[in-house]
Amino acid sequence: MKKSLFIFLALILVSQLFAGNPADEFVNNKLLENANISLLVKDLQTGQTLYQHHAQNSVTPASTMKLVTTATALELLGPEYRFETKLEIDGSISRDSVLTGNIYIRGGGDPTLGSEKVGEGEFLNEWVAAVRKAGIRRIKGQIIADSGLYDDEGVNPFWTWEDIGNYYAPGVYGISYLDNTCRVVFRSGRAGTTPDIIRTSPEIPKLTFDNHLLSSGIAFDSCYFHGAPHSYIRSIWGEIPANRSEFTVKVDISNPGLLLAQDFTKSLFEHRIAVSGEATDIVPEGKSGKVIFTQLSPTLSEIIKETNVKSNNFFAEQIFRQLSLQNFHVASAEGAIKVIKSFWKSKGLPVDQLYQYDGCGLSPMDAVSAQFFVELLTYMHTRSANEAAFFKSLPVSGESGTLASFLRNTSLQGKVHAKSGTITRVKSYAGYINANGRNYVFALLVNNADGSTRSVTSRMEDFLLKVASKSNQ
Repeated sequence: MKKSLFIFLALILVSQLFAGNPADEFVNNKLLENANISLLVKDLQTGQTLYQHHAQNSVTPASTMKLVTTATALELLGPEYRFETKLEIDGSISRDSVLTGNIYIRGGGDPTLGSEKVGEGEFLNEWVAAVRKAGIRRIKGQIIADSGLYDDEGVNPFWTWEDIGNYYAPGVYGISYLDNTCRVVFRSGRAGTTPDIIRTSPEIPKLTFDNHLLSSGIAFDSCYFHGAPHSYIRSIWGEIPANRSEFTVKVDISNPGLLLAQDFTKSLFEHRIAVSGEATDIVPEGKSGKVIFTQLSPTLSEIIKETNVKSNNFFAEQIFRQLSLQNFHVASAEGAIKVIKSFWKSKGLPVDQLYQYDGCGLSPMDAVSAQFFVELLTYMHTRSANEAAFFKSLPVSGESGTLASFLRNTSLQGKVHAKSGTITRVKSYAGYINANGRNYVFALLVNNADGSTRSVTSRMEDFLLKVASKSNQ
């Protein structure tokens, strides 16, 4: 009898301990009992650790990896940094305004050329005006796209085949254009039939499709494109809703530099400036010319805000590779990783807990610890001259971007500035909490939970609400 009473009282004591500690309650939830979790919450003013669980363990972060990329870019490039794309001419201009030579588009890694997200969509009109201002009315030569500032890899080799070729995982090149995204418009019939391709926007010469798509009873887009960088063949798999007169799905542009050169050539013709040769991306070795125009991107702080608020993979990857130019002549993923790790090591962060293979977090090979995220976030808040630009780039709970539904209609709506991350079997958040006059920095990373993404998110919301409520006691 006494033994039973002792066990009963012990169970009560343990349950009270768990109830009093939000971290213990979180990790011992049945939904998460088999999950890999890295968790850390600190008081931002005092540096005191409030809650932790395997904080030094590196787990897959998904899009919270963008925090590493964007913070590094702000530190190394500065918030006012602008990507540059230059127009150069070689040869000579005759008295009757004929350029006997070529116009080169020298790519500088700008992700915003023709972008729907940030920047100037009608920039080609400015390029035509620059050609006119240079005194050119006819071109006996070609428009040549030079993407050589970046390597030829295009797509990160550590991404999965399921992702490569889709709009959210486009290739990254020295010249990017139209968000490196093309719209494919289908007409679908009855369930079980193959939808017809009506058109693409923009039109891309040579682009062909191996169409295995099916019409079905679903009401959403479950279509996937597959294809290698630089290839003009895309296979299509999956399903789209049946009986639609038009249904649009997005695919990557495999050679955006060449497409830009082709569109620039067309635009010149439309403005009565004839070009004798076909647009190309084959650059004569050693050729250089006179700069007649420099296209500047929006500021890096504007680009980074789009990157973090909307979790823009494409922008993140362009920024990521651009960082390698700090130490290397050609932009590459390998170079970017070396630059990033070297920088944060110099600041005393635990880079042995950072395994980075891309800039956006799409790679399942990526792994980061909660401790690394918290130390990076703390650095950006307390030591960085770019704190304001970084903080403004983060989505706000219940209000904006990928956090628009997170913690909505709770006491923490509008009080959490953080980056989320979601891929299959991964859910993560890292950022700042302002509650009851106190500021916290946190990272909460969950891999392989036994439940839906929505149920895991709900548990994470509960945890953060309890963290905030504890501060008021």
